[in-house]
Amino acid sequence: MTTLPTGRSFDPAAFIDTFRSYGHNGALGTRFVQHGPDWVELALDYDEKLIGNTETGVLASGPIFSLMDMATSLAIWVRTDIFRPQATLDMRVDYLRPATPGRTVFGRGECYRVARRIAFVRGQAHDGDPNDPVAHVAGTFMFLDGE
Repeated sequence: MTTLPTGRSFDPAAFIDTFRSYGHNGALGTRFVQHGPDWVELALDYDEKLIGNTETGVLASGPIFSLMDMATSLAIWVRTDIFRPQATLDMRVDYLRPATPGRTVFGRGECYRVARRIAFVRGQAHDGDPNDPVAHVAGTFMFLDGE
């Protein structure tokens, strides 16, 4: 396994800040909100360039998927307290309703189990009320470092 260059614990806020100006999530404007021992919450502010339906102003599903993929990925690194190369093996997204135009979408990902080569995640996206989610996700990530 590879530790972060600083030797400190994995810091999801610093990770997101590092990639704020480039990469896919940087282009989307993904930002860090908070985290716990096995979860991370990110936000995707409403942006007209992310609209999927110009008539309704509803965000496209792709940016929400990307938000949740990053939130769940970061949750693994937070839980294991180490940055380890990984790939999304499977990610199921159940869209429950469209995100409300003009609102920020929050994505909270949780890592609930880590095995030798696979990590299991779940999460939800909402636009202000966690009791009224936009989407639920469940997925698995495969570690790529061979350990």
